[in-house]
Amino acid sequence: MTRPLLNRRLAEFGTTIFAEMSALATRTGSINLGQGFPDTDGPEEIREAAVRALRDGRGNQYPPGPGVPELRSAIADHQRGRYGLSYEPDTEVLVTAGATEAIAAALLALVEPGDEVIALEPYYDSYAACIAMAGGTRVPVTLRPEQDGDGDRRFVLDLDELRAAVTDRTRLILLNTPHNPTGTVLTRAELTAVAELATERDLLVVTDEVYEHLVFDGAEHLPLASLPGMRERTVTIGSSGKTFSFTGWKVGWITASPELTSAVRSAKQFLTYVSAGPFQYAVAEALRLPDAYFDGFRADLAAKRDLLAEGLAQAGFAVYRPAGTYFVTTDIRPLGEEDGFAFCRSLPERAGVVAIPNAVFYDHREAGAPFVRFAFCKKTEVLEEAVSRLKRLG
Repeated sequence: MTRPLLNRRLAEFGTTIFAEMSALATRTGSINLGQGFPDTDGPEEIREAAVRALRDGRGNQYPPGPGVPELRSAIADHQRGRYGLSYEPDTEVLVTAGATEAIAAALLALVEPGDEVIALEPYYDSYAACIAMAGGTRVPVTLRPEQDGDGDRRFVLDLDELRAAVTDRTRLILLNTPHNPTGTVLTRAELTAVAELATERDLLVVTDEVYEHLVFDGAEHLPLASLPGMRERTVTIGSSGKTFSFTGWKVGWITASPELTSAVRSAKQFLTYVSAGPFQYAVAEALRLPDAYFDGFRADLAAKRDLLAEGLAQAGFAVYRPAGTYFVTTDIRPLGEEDGFAFCRSLPERAGVVAIPNAVFYDHREAGAPFVRFAFCKKTEVLEEAVSRLKRLG
């Protein structure tokens, strides 16, 4: 055939960097700190809840399209109890096959061909693909690295740049906080400015909040939908995978107004229709775990963050200590390196560790060239060994 097989909208997307680097880790026997998945399972009682659902025959056949009632009620209770956001389980909650499907369904439902979608770069790689599948035009707004007087490093949203990016063709802002891969948690002031812009320009906002419970050092996760004027124009995306360490179950959700939920459901029903039947019942129980679970989970991850961040600093990296997520972004220039792709492809042979070049998350590749991401959602002994190996770079 002379005609290209791949739809032109997806022509720029090949095999993901995660597949490439994970294969490299396997081939070289390296420690994989690239892809963000835990190497331990979540709470035993939640795993047993899934087994119980299987044995009781709950969810072994098609569950309801919007999700099982028990889970939709638990999600609504979670949003109310944590953030004071009230959602009606039957009309304002939709269960999805993970957050990735929620993002895809939201963009396919809400974006017309030619609409502009603003996304904060660096961004999770599925954002660009989903915008393309919807026929939209992505407009990146770059989070800029800054260092304060105390030497602390953070990636910051330039609000003037965000405002300048909005045009008459802008339909939607795609927001992620806590932010992957930089670890930034957008502040109340930053989110208030986003809300004011969205209401002023009549924009929809899709917020990816899958790391909502993974915030450290007193940082506050503030759902955009809780700000004035935003509940009716915001689709909030959540997920069980990051919070409960069962990433393979692929149970995510959206909460939104009835009109937005109905629109997203119209697209979602033709993607998976339904998924994860027995796991939905287990996640319903997980969302009702006591605060002690969430506090302990955060404390454990914060200790692992500190272990890896300090080890990376000792190895010579400039480290952006994350306020959220389970990724540490580093700058490789103090090591005499500038090309993150070349660095990550050589790192397994040099140190027996795999990481991800942040440039893959940028449209402006040059802005992300010197940055590399490491995941710390691993066993302590794995991180200790990785830190020991990375000392070979010195």
